[in-house]
Amino acid sequence: MTRFLIACFMAVLSFSPARAEIETARDLMEAGRFEEARAALLPAARSGNADAEELIGVMYAMGLGVARDDRRAFEWYLRSSLKGHPGAQSGIGWYYETGRGLPAPDLVRAYMWYALSAIGGDPDAAISLEDITRKMTAEEIEDAHVLVGDYGAWLYPRR
Repeated sequence: MTRFLIACFMAVLSFSPARAEIETARDLMEAGRFEEARAALLPAARSGNADAEELIGVMYAMGLGVARDDRRAFEWYLRSSLKGHPGAQSGIGWYYETGRGLPAPDLVRAYMWYALSAIGGDPDAAISLEDITRKMTAEEIEDAHVLVGDYGAWLYPRR
């Protein structure tokens, strides 16, 4: 009986209004209707939906329906990242790696976010980790591992 109740609860969650808004927004983005997509995403993003926040970050990062704005992209990615969104975590890693929209690059934090993204299941994060490791000292990598442990335990407590 418990498994049945859990399955029913999960089914209800998968058909939430926010999920429908996000799917509609993705369809609009694919059709190149970015302003409409952003309007569809904003309610869910303002309610804290990580998928919506990440997609708005993508829009600002790439200038899709909005003026390209690295600082705003970073902030939207950060909101989503702190909720465990692996794609947004890779985005944050990239911003730290390049320093775009930030005062300067920070390879330690870039490594940390790429590693968290890999833990979260982003298949491209391992490639980013491999690439950034070539740019780092052993001490920087060690520092990054400390941060991964701190954040990882908080973001992914059961892994």
